[in-house]
Amino acid sequence: MLRLPLVLLANLFLGLRLLLGLPFRLMAVRQRPAWVRFRLAGSLPYRPRRGPRFRLGGPPVEPATVTSLEDFGRALRLLAADPKVEGILLEVEGVSLTDARREALLALLSDFQAAGKRVVSWAVMVDTNEYPALGAADEVLLAPMGRVELVGYAAEATVLGEAFDRVGIHAHFARRGDYKTAPEFFTDGKVSDIQRQTLETFLDERFAALVEALSQSRGKTPEEAKALIDAGPYSAKRALEAGLVDGLVHEADLGAHLGLESKKRGGEETPVPTFGAYLATQAFPPVRWRKLRRRPRLAVVDVAGMIVPGSGGAGRFAAADTVVKALRKAGRDPRAKAVVLAVNSPGGSSLASEQMLEAVKRVAKQKPVIAYVDQLCASGGYMAAIGAKEIWSAPHAIVGSIGVFIGKFEYGGLLEKLGVQRTTLTRGENAAFASNSRGFTPHERVALEREVEESYQTFLELVAQARGRTKEEIHERAEGRVYSGLRARDAGLVDRIGGFEEVCRHAMDEARESSDDFEIVRYGGGARSRLSLLKLLTAAAHPTTYAFCTAAWSLWGLGSFRRLD
Repeated sequence: MLRLPLVLLANLFLGLRLLLGLPFRLMAVRQRPAWVRFRLAGSLPYRPRRGPRFRLGGPPVEPATVTSLEDFGRALRLLAADPKVEGILLEVEGVSLTDARREALLALLSDFQAAGKRVVSWAVMVDTNEYPALGAADEVLLAPMGRVELVGYAAEATVLGEAFDRVGIHAHFARRGDYKTAPEFFTDGKVSDIQRQTLETFLDERFAALVEALSQSRGKTPEEAKALIDAGPYSAKRALEAGLVDGLVHEADLGAHLGLESKKRGGEETPVPTFGAYLATQAFPPVRWRKLRRRPRLAVVDVAGMIVPGSGGAGRFAAADTVVKALRKAGRDPRAKAVVLAVNSPGGSSLASEQMLEAVKRVAKQKPVIAYVDQLCASGGYMAAIGAKEIWSAPHAIVGSIGVFIGKFEYGGLLEKLGVQRTTLTRGENAAFASNSRGFTPHERVALEREVEESYQTFLELVAQARGRTKEEIHERAEGRVYSGLRARDAGLVDRIGGFEEVCRHAMDEARESSDDFEIVRYGGGARSRLSLLKLLTAAAHPTTYAFCTAAWSLWGLGSFRRLD
């Protein structure tokens, strides 16, 4: 009952503000701009992030900065319907985009261009990941002092075996699957052929996508596009000569370049108007009126970072208790009609992953749960995802790595070098199984092999049951093999390829709710930081079953771990 007066009061306030500003907007209608400026910078979320209403201190936020793909799309649709608007100026400045987000951005720009509008992009410097967004414009501009760091992709595989030997640390692991290369990170002195082949496959796919994007945006053949990449990086002059950009323009001259009327204000050129300035020239700008009936809610639960037991871990790890509590809360919320499990993890503890899987299954009995992979869903991360009704993936996300390994680190040699003497006394053949003073005895090794085999068979059974296949069929796709989203779909490990917004709409459709107007609410925390080697070593100090993928870790530099917003 309290909601009705609050909604009426809120709408009254919005209406009064609209009416009070009407005279000023009417006077500005004739100054409605033909070009509107947007700035792409930082991590671009799908949906707006909730923040403090009032900022105290800190650097001011650039008014033109795009705060989310959803808001950007809404703005472009409004501008596309205005016959006076010729196009937008898109400034690209240090934007960090995963493949999926870049595709979503390019789709918005393509729709805007299809409406007969122009896109002009400008930057001071762009790298390989940023250039496809810059190059999709009708006209690509660069600052005269700028650079195009278009060089392709690289993945660095690291092994620590020899380094550990030198300091007196020895890693002892058992694994199931030739492609489960995670232990090699700690045991080997060089990168294995399998690890190299896995990385090569992903690099080939990413490079092919880059070549295709460059060919389409700049009108080049694939061979010419490859030659352009191989000749990078570029100074502004060389980029212009190579056809990567169409002109060199200083920031202060962008307005004049677009044909805007030049006006002096304190000796500075009038900048290209922002979207906020454009709205100020609308007699009746769009208003988001509060509705009497609450919008249906979509719950999003993040599994982001390395999976570990326990709680907390925000910033680096996906802690099992934290994720389970978030899932339970989403399941109990009567307004949350469906759940999207946003997985962005290389895996981790097998026990913690199975805890998450059981929680996902319980929620899936109450309401639709759809798992989505924007970038990474490997090993334990994939185990958590299979409890969902469907698994969706971005085309070039990393998926799979079904396999396990168990082991520990022996610090006896290091302790001896430091003058530390340890004597291990036991009662029971496997009592010192977890001791870091020595490796495994033959009897302990038997127990180790038994544990890893049992864990692997359990993993196969869980996936086979979830994916409707036999254990033998899953085994052929397992043993640590890693797939892109597209190849995972062909292998039956993923149901559909799509983007985050498409997944959200599908989840609401599955719940038989409106997929046109709903709100997204996040439950639990997500990881934003990169994986920490120190934390990994600490977590792996004792013999524990792990479902972790080092190929995913090696490829993380192509786009770091982030929460889906």
